Amino acid sequence: MDDETRFREALATWAAGGPGADGAAARARELAEDVRAVVLVEGDSDLAALEALAGRRGRDLRAEGVVIVPLGGATNIGHFLDVCGPPGLGLPLAGLYDIAEERHFRRHLERVGLAEPSTDAGLDTLGFHVCVADLEDELIRALGPDGVKEVIEAQGETRPFRTFVNQPAQRERPVEHQLRRFLGTHSGRKAQYAQALVDHLDLERVPRPLERLLAHV
Repeated sequence: MDDETRFREALATWAAGGPGADGAAARARELAEDVRAVVLVEGDSDLAALEALAGRRGRDLRAEGVVIVPLGGATNIGHFLDVCGPPGLGLPLAGLYDIAEERHFRRHLERVGLAEPSTDAGLDTLGFHVCVADLEDELIRALGPDGVKEVIEAQGETRPFRTFVNQPAQRERPVEHQLRRFLGTHSGRKAQYAQALVDHLDLERVPRPLERLLAHV
């Protein structure tokens, strides 16, 4: 197991609390010596997309000391801010989140002293960038439905996609909605397509939150 993976696992155990948290905190502190910044994202698909985009931009985030940490769901942001932010390791932070989670992220950023309360300033000034409505929506709009279908074909899943859109619940829905739902129909597919869609992107059409987050770190 490499140090980056060990660091992520130590953070997750520390953030979860309970048995083993103290030992995980000690491991995280030791491993944090080589970490320049932590990027907090909601899940593995965000991690896959950012790593793919960094690679296309000629960047090696690991060598730069930038660690992308999936939260395992937006509701865990408070725990991870406690261990990565001012109450814990005190590392420089950035992040990516869905617009539906903005109040949740803002509340916890205020709680740990990283955001000013009672302000309308966007969280992007802190390095936290919002997807509208989520990462899949951003990538579908950037590529267009035809571009996404090309990626589905390249992944060998044209037949499963056709079967999916012919389901009664999907037939009358806009193609963008069909594509977004298809990308989340089984475990691991979101991460698989996050990387594949970014690999297929015209670099002049990278979704703004991904581009700005990568530039921030």
